[in-house]
Amino acid sequence: MDGPRPTVAAGAKSGDHHHGEAETAIYVVSGTPGLRLRRRDDEVRLVAGPGDYIFVPPYVPHREENPGDEEAVFVIARSRPGGHRVNLESLWPALPGPVRLTSGRGGEGPRPCC
Repeated sequence: MDGPRPTVAAGAKSGDHHHGEAETAIYVVSGTPGLRLRRRDDEVRLVAGPGDYIFVPPYVPHREENPGDEEAVFVIARSRPGGHRVNLESLWPALPGPVRLTSGRGGEGPRPCC
């Protein structure tokens, strides 16, 4: 794949947000990026490594984090064009319906961080 890839600096994190109706698939190229998200009534923290993927369903409040010591590089694909992003004050806004999280490393499931 040519061209720039999204990165998250070591120790950095984004603000809380969701991507509306878009499904988001994240493939980790290098580093150990994390994702903190709302899953039903819990706050879940995932961390991934090279070769892992994370799937974020529509409307799921989340934020990207990099708890590692090196820059994280990844590839993102969304089911809808454009960079639609809805910024939130927290991970706990009212949601339009039930949410489902899928993530993992070759079917092993999500790994908790820290």
